Amino acid sequence: MTKVKSVDISGNLAFLLEVGTEELPASFLSNALVQWQERIPQSLEANSLKGASVEVYGTPRRLAVLIKGLPSQQPDREEEIQGPPAQAAFKDGQPTPAAIGFARRQGVELEALEVRSTHRGDFVFVQRSIPGRPVAEILTELVPQWILSLEGKRLMRWGDGDMRFSRPIRWLVALLDETVLPIELVNGSETIKSDRISQGHRILHPKPVTITQATDYVNTLHSAYVTVDPAERANLIKKQVQVAAQQSGGHTVIYPDLLEEVINLVEYPSAVVGKFEPEFLQLPTEVITEVMVTHQRYFPVFKEGSSQEELLPNFITVSNGDPTKSNIIAVGNERVIRARLADGQFFYQADLAKSLESFLPQLEKVTFQEDLGSLRLKVDRIVKITGQINTQLQLEENQSQKNQRAALLCKADLVTQMVYEFPELQGIMGQKYALASGEDAEVANAIFQHYLPTGAGDILPETLTGQVVGLADRLDTLVSIFGLGLIPTGSSDPFALRRAANAVINITWAANLPINLENLLQQVVADFAAAYNKNQAQLTTALQEFFLQRIRTLLQEEKQIDYDLVNAVLGENDPEYRERALQDLLDVRDRALYLQQIRNDNTLDIIYETVNRSTRLATQGDLDTKQLEPTSVVRQELFQKSSEGALYNALVDLVPQTQAAQQTRNYQLLVAALTNIAPTVSNFFDGPDSVLVMDTDPEVKRNRLHLLGLVRNHARVLADFGAIVKNL
Repeated sequence: MTKVKSVDISGNLAFLLEVGTEELPASFLSNALVQWQERIPQSLEANSLKGASVEVYGTPRRLAVLIKGLPSQQPDREEEIQGPPAQAAFKDGQPTPAAIGFARRQGVELEALEVRSTHRGDFVFVQRSIPGRPVAEILTELVPQWILSLEGKRLMRWGDGDMRFSRPIRWLVALLDETVLPIELVNGSETIKSDRISQGHRILHPKPVTITQATDYVNTLHSAYVTVDPAERANLIKKQVQVAAQQSGGHTVIYPDLLEEVINLVEYPSAVVGKFEPEFLQLPTEVITEVMVTHQRYFPVFKEGSSQEELLPNFITVSNGDPTKSNIIAVGNERVIRARLADGQFFYQADLAKSLESFLPQLEKVTFQEDLGSLRLKVDRIVKITGQINTQLQLEENQSQKNQRAALLCKADLVTQMVYEFPELQGIMGQKYALASGEDAEVANAIFQHYLPTGAGDILPETLTGQVVGLADRLDTLVSIFGLGLIPTGSSDPFALRRAANAVINITWAANLPINLENLLQQVVADFAAAYNKNQAQLTTALQEFFLQRIRTLLQEEKQIDYDLVNAVLGENDPEYRERALQDLLDVRDRALYLQQIRNDNTLDIIYETVNRSTRLATQGDLDTKQLEPTSVVRQELFQKSSEGALYNALVDLVPQTQAAQQTRNYQLLVAALTNIAPTVSNFFDGPDSVLVMDTDPEVKRNRLHLLGLVRNHARVLADFGAIVKNL
C-alpha cells in the first residue's frame, strides 16, 4: 500500500507540441482533437501535473497542444510503503531476513522501519521521500505516447518503418517556453527530431516558420496564414459563407456536419461563390442540395425570404487556396458541379419515363440479406405485416388500401438510377416519383416518411400511412434478423436493431396507436418461422425481451422516469406486467408518466406507506393478483375487529372506481380512491382497533392476508408498489 503526500509547486511554464503531417482526413482530425482534449489532461494529472490549462489545435497539416501553467518539476512526494507482516519481519525483537531485505529494497536503514496496526494485523512500514522529477524529463517521455496512442480508421505505415499514423509525420515542434525539448520518433531508417521550425500555409506561405517560444504559437502561425484554432476557423467560415450568400441575393443554411468537415479541410478559409445554369433548377431541390452538400461540400444558396425549397443558381465553397485567385477557383468548382448536376438530370429524366410500380420486378435482383432473399421478398413481408396492423387498428377500407399501396411501393425507388447514384435520396425520390406516377399524395408521402425517424431526436412520420408502413418495415427487419440469430450484443449492432425497436415504440407513442405488440409479434414471428423453418417460441421470447429492454431504456432516458418507477410499471420478473406492457405500449407509457407526476407533487407519499406495507404482507398469502372483488374471497364471519369490517367495506366501494380507472386509463381516479382508503388501511395496522395479521388461527390469518392482497391488487392496476423506493 502506498500513500502519496504531495507538496505544491507553483509554476508558469508553457509547453507546445506540434505534429506536422501530410494532409489528414477530416474525420481523423476531428476525432484526434477530441482524444487529446480528454487524454492529455488525464496524463498530466497521473504525473502530478494537474492544474495546467490544455488548449488543443488542429488543421489538415498539423495537430498541436499548448499547455500553460506547468511547474518546473513534479512536487516532492512522501510515500508510505507497506512491507511484510511484523510477525515475519521481527523475531524476539530482532530483524529477520524479511525486514533486512525490505529495508535494502527501499534504500533505508533498519531503524527507519515502523510497525503499525492495520485491519489485517500489524505490518512493517517505511516513510520515503521522493523528489519530483523535472517537467521537461516527464514531457519527453509522455509526448511519444500522446502521438502514437491516437486511434483512427485505416492508420498507415510509410517508409521502411513500423510506425502507424493517419498520414506520414513530417516535422515536430516541442518547446518548453523557448527551449526545444529533445524528442525523437524513430520510423525505421527515418528519425523525426523535434525543433522549433514549423510550416506555414502550403500556398500562401510556403517557407518554414520559426516559433520563438511556446506561447507565440497561435500568432506566429496566423502570420503564416494558418488559423490553428478550429473554433476560430468555424466562426470565420460561418461569417464568410453568410456574407457571400447575402451578396448573391439569398441566404444559406450552415449544416452542422458539413461545417465540421469543412473546418478540418482548410487552414486559411476563404468563401468562393460559384454558379451553375438555371436550367438545373428544374431538378428537385433535394437532388441539387445532395450533390452540393454531401458530394461536393458546397453550401447551397436559397432565395431570400423563401423556405429551403427555392434555390438560386449559386453555391458557396470554402477554399484553402489563394483568395486573390477566387475567380479561377470558382471556375474549377463550377465545372465539377455542372457535370454532377448533368448526371442527376439524366438520371431524373430516365426514371420519370417509367412509373414507380414498374421498378418492382427489379427488386428481385437486389439482395436484402443473403439468407433472407431479395428486397422483393421483404416488400411482400412488409405488405403482409401492414395488413395485420390495419386489422389491429380496425381501419376503414380506403385507409387500409392506401397503407397497402404504400407498403408495396416503399422500396421501389431503391432500384432507380437516381437513388443508385445517390443512396441518401432513398424515400425522397420515391415520394417524388410516386406523385409523378399519379399515386395518392398520402401514399407518396408515406414512401418518404416510413424511413423516419432515422436517428435519435429526429422527426417522426406524421401521416397514419407513414406510421403503419414504418412499423411494418422495422418489425420485418427485427423479426428477420433475430430469426437468423444475429442478435445485438454489447455495442455491436450492425443492423441497427436497437434503433429499429426504438422507432417502433416511439412511433406508437407519438401517434397514440393502440397497437398490441404482443399479438403482432406472434403473428409476424409465426409467418417467418413457417417460411424459414425457425423455432417460433424461442424467436418470440427473444424479441419480447428485446422490446422490454427498449421500453425500459426509452422510459428512463427519453421520458426521464425514475428507474424504480420504470421497474414498477414493467414489473421485476413479473410476467403479468411484462405481458401487459407489450400488449399496450400506450398504457405502460401513461402509467410511468403518471407515477412520475405523483412522485413529483408528493401525492405518491400519501399512499406509498399503506400500499407498500400491504403489498409486502400480501406476498405471504395466496390471493390471485388479478382478484379485485372482496365478496367472493373474504369471509366476514371471521372478522374479530371493527377495523376488518371497515377495510372490507372500503374495498367494496373501491371496486367500481378501480374498474373505471381500468376502462378509461384515468389512473387519477384510482390514486384518489387509494388516498381515501389510506387512513382505513393505517387503522387496520396501527389504530386503536388494529389487528395482528399473522394470527395463530390459520383461517383468520388467511382472511386478513386476503384483505391486504385486495389492497395490493387494486394498487397493482397502476403499478407494483413493491418495486418503488421510498424517498428516492
